[in-house]
Amino acid sequence: MSRVIHYRMKLNSPDSLERLSAFDHGVLSTLHPDRGPDVIPVVYAISAEGLVGIPIDEVKPKTSTRLQRQRNLESDPRAALIVQQWDKHDWNQLWWVRADLEWIANAPQEVVSALSLLLAHRYEQYKDQPFTDVLVFRIANITGWSAS
Repeated sequence: MSRVIHYRMKLNSPDSLERLSAFDHGVLSTLHPDRGPDVIPVVYAISAEGLVGIPIDEVKPKTSTRLQRQRNLESDPRAALIVQQWDKHDWNQLWWVRADLEWIANAPQEVVSALSLLLAHRYEQYKDQPFTDVLVFRIANITGWSAS
């Protein structure tokens, strides 16, 4: 009879932040007032101060530059950003990180500009900073798990 070993490895905050910072995309969840969780893939940048910038860009086609995530944040400033590493062949490589975020409405322009510059350096498509807005968040909590 084979024995199943269960791994439970909680990542500490610095390790979780390091993985979140190194990843280039994630899934943002905001709260729609009626439907509940509203989940969408996003790109982001994290400042040295730990602020997260998520762009609203003019690169990808959209029907409007005022997105549902913005309306959701206006009614509830809480959000979550999750990244994960998946390997269907080697589950020892599995990990995930979740950052609980708090939207900063009317963030100072110098913060928005700094995050815009980080996004421009991180993603070639954003080199000209084609943003109609950059949503700014404070990380309220960060947690993660790794199989090894």
